[in-house]
Amino acid sequence: MALSSRPAYPCGMETTTFDTALGRFGIGWTDKGLARLLLPGDDDAVFLERLNRGGATPGDPSRDITALMDQIEDYAEGAEVSFASVSLDLAGVPEFHRRAYSLLLSVGWGETLTYGDLARQLGDVGLSRAVGQAMAANPIPLVIPCHRVLASNGKPGGFSAPGGAATKVRMLALEGVEVGAPAGQLRFGF
Repeated sequence: MALSSRPAYPCGMETTTFDTALGRFGIGWTDKGLARLLLPGDDDAVFLERLNRGGATPGDPSRDITALMDQIEDYAEGAEVSFASVSLDLAGVPEFHRRAYSLLLSVGWGETLTYGDLARQLGDVGLSRAVGQAMAANPIPLVIPCHRVLASNGKPGGFSAPGGAATKVRMLALEGVEVGAPAGQLRFGF
């Protein structure tokens, strides 16, 4: 995956929404690559406001973005999907977050690691809290698989997408990962 870093989106960001078996996703892109992905769960007004914040405007997806949308639809149906070929535009994302995301991109389908594991890879287990903050600020969840980062006790830990930890558990269940969730939590939808 190519990670692009530049100030804010001077060329503008275009957006669209699309339906999947999990619900409606929102996607935003620039000429450099994927810049925003919203998971299902918010009501329509909040969803569209979040998707189009910062001056983003609805647009027609390119061939690459359409292919990515197809991959996300496949993922939502439980198919094993790799997003390794997706170009990312992380304009305005802090350097530490980009470093954490870059490492996280190597965590594949059905694999997990802990916040501490990722912090150690970044040089210091004491960075675990900073790793958590980076995961919470992830502008491209699923493609940058922050749902695959668990608490040290094997529990889901936090998840800033709609539905919180229940959404994280649901995504991991699609990948065949069972986490230490309370009984019945896997039945929650997006």
